[in-house]
Amino acid sequence: MRKHIQANVSWVGYIDWELQQFHGDEYSIINGSSQNAYLIEEEKTVLIDTVWAPHRFEFIENLKTEIDLAKLDFVVANHGEIDHSGALTELMKDRPDLPVYCTANAIKSLEGQLGKHGWNFNVVKTGDTLDIGNGKKLVFVEMRMLHWPDSMATYLTGDNILFSNDAFGQHFAVEELFNDKADQCLLAKEAMKYYANILNPFSPFVSKKIEEIVGMNIPIDIIAPSHGAVWRDNPLQIVEKYAQWAKEYQEDQLTIVYDTMWEGTTKIAHAIAKHASTVSPDTVVKVFNISKADKNEIMTEVFKSRAIAVGSPTVSNSILCGVAGWLHFLKSLKFKNKKAAVFGCYGWSGEGNKILAEELTNAGFHVVEENIRSQWNPEKDDLDKSEAIAKALLA
Repeated sequence: MRKHIQANVSWVGYIDWELQQFHGDEYSIINGSSQNAYLIEEEKTVLIDTVWAPHRFEFIENLKTEIDLAKLDFVVANHGEIDHSGALTELMKDRPDLPVYCTANAIKSLEGQLGKHGWNFNVVKTGDTLDIGNGKKLVFVEMRMLHWPDSMATYLTGDNILFSNDAFGQHFAVEELFNDKADQCLLAKEAMKYYANILNPFSPFVSKKIEEIVGMNIPIDIIAPSHGAVWRDNPLQIVEKYAQWAKEYQEDQLTIVYDTMWEGTTKIAHAIAKHASTVSPDTVVKVFNISKADKNEIMTEVFKSRAIAVGSPTVSNSILCGVAGWLHFLKSLKFKNKKAAVFGCYGWSGEGNKILAEELTNAGFHVVEENIRSQWNPEKDDLDKSEAIAKALLA
């Protein structure tokens, strides 16, 4: 069932309350999500994006109740990833001649994922326009690396709507559709989580693209992303947030992350938290056990932090595999301008701290010299070193 957005523009996507993981198991979904597709009905009828393949049949059937597919003039594929293009194959069974407007790279990703069917592709680049009648046009803006090389946004003149695809979205199910109708706390949380875990590696591209869009001097009344709420109430608020987040973002926060075998490393983590609160009372301090907490929720807290402390016991001349995997993920997100400290227990060889420090350095963190390397279980002297770590991280 369509949801009216403005004038002759409607949402025709899919709200997915049951979704729990995304990108395989790389991204946790806690508050549902949506795959947003949009229908524009002017003199020309345009479909912007589709939905994920598991929902393709329901999507097409719903679309047929809204319009005669024979009257569809063209489809815009802002991004080839399967959560946006998954219903194209089914759509093309009804309309094999339907023109598809996308970037040159999107042809590669669409044909690579969906197969080569000889579709009627029309390549567009930044500044290209498409007249849809009634004095309105679509203006295309390449959004390369936000977050794929094939990504673009589409701007509708007259209604001043930016269909931004994966930029400015959230994995968040909002039946009411609009940002002003959504739970504001969850909306802010999910928007930041989305940026921290998906877009942060591409922050330099984000900054450049925002400057480019601002330089186009186009009025934007609505931002309609491909996931989550549609921004109609002060839509530029999310653009302003992205501009902040893209510039080595941090708040006054320390995040302590660890895993443990026999609770010794746990004691150190809590000691660091205790001393940090004393050393810097205004600093927000959060503690997470990697094996028990959601990795994406942790990364969002790291994104907010000016410093982190990471702990693991030494096991088999290395660190715990859960910590190692988490550090690999941390490196991929390319956080900048953050301090880090390491800590952990050992019984025999004790290489853990060295490995932690090397991995954090490779991930772009400034690792302070202060650390806690405790044999067997931490004694009072070991735990007292937490104050020095807190001062080094928060000074």
